Amino acid sequence: MKRTAIFLLSLVTLLPAQATVIKPDPPNIAAKGYVLMDFHSGMVIAQKDATEPLAPASLTKLMTAYVVGQEIELGRLAWKDQVDVSENAWSAKFPDSSKMFIKPGDIVTVEDLMRGLIIQSGNDASVALAEHIAGSESAFVNLMNSWAEKLGMQSTQFVNAHGLDAEGIKSTAMDMAVLMQAIIEDVPEVYVLYSEKVFTWANITQYNRNKLLWDRSLDVDGGKTGYTTEAGYSLASSATEGRMRLVSVVMGTASPQDRVTASKNLMNYGFRFYDSQQVAKRDDLETEVKVWKGKTDEVALAFKDDIFVTLPRNAADRLDKSIVIDGPVVAPVEKGTSLGRVEWRSMVN
Repeated sequence: MKRTAIFLLSLVTLLPAQATVIKPDPPNIAAKGYVLMDFHSGMVIAQKDATEPLAPASLTKLMTAYVVGQEIELGRLAWKDQVDVSENAWSAKFPDSSKMFIKPGDIVTVEDLMRGLIIQSGNDASVALAEHIAGSESAFVNLMNSWAEKLGMQSTQFVNAHGLDAEGIKSTAMDMAVLMQAIIEDVPEVYVLYSEKVFTWANITQYNRNKLLWDRSLDVDGGKTGYTTEAGYSLASSATEGRMRLVSVVMGTASPQDRVTASKNLMNYGFRFYDSQQVAKRDDLETEVKVWKGKTDEVALAFKDDIFVTLPRNAADRLDKSIVIDGPVVAPVEKGTSLGRVEWRSMVN
């Protein structure tokens, strides 16, 4: 018998549990919009108005940092590259808002500017990085919006590199959760900076505004705060517990403490009542199917991506799997073609 290991995409369907798993409703969150998402599976555990366009404030800087990270990944930028600070990036241009306190003529490394951007939430650092990478802030914003489109952030529009209120600027809790997910996965060298608690520049020491980094009840390793008059107080954050990582985005709360409390309540709810499990690995062979009218008798089906499922606790480890093939397979069959799907069903009883 002739066989070939052509890797073919298997689509994944998670079916409802056969029995009801009792769990409480999500916590009541006083925010304009929020979402709690499992990082690995992308499942939304809890949400309210998660796709409602809102002012993103300094959550915008998540995309600024992501673009910088991608430029480094592509080899067009290095952490030790030196940036000549222009008058446009002068901290004096941003009164009554967060800044790194750079001034025209300063020569600052990309690495230090990224700390000023992430830890100090510097609007000045945002502009300095934007101009160095793209020549102007407006050209950099085009990069930001192009990456947003590529990531599927369908309701997001950036108009500046820092997030101060301006006509047309908008995003959603869901889009920001997708962006957090992308930063963690795509540019890990950038994400590690979000765990740093303090940074000193120009003899001015500032502390990370994400107060969850100091919370000992949660293993929060990153996130970004935001505030403007239009946006209210927002916080995007991520935490791990065991094999699970959660991403929380809370937008438009009434105070700095409210955004912390809301994020903590969401995280605790997710970790207490849900669990995630990897059920398939990329390129793992799943099954073989007969091929008609071909040079080979069978082809092997494999997974295109790692597959995770998120379910109520005690259900994730009790899954039944079935394979559904979409009719007879007739040659020629191109590598990467979807020929069926795998269905998992919770067997909790």
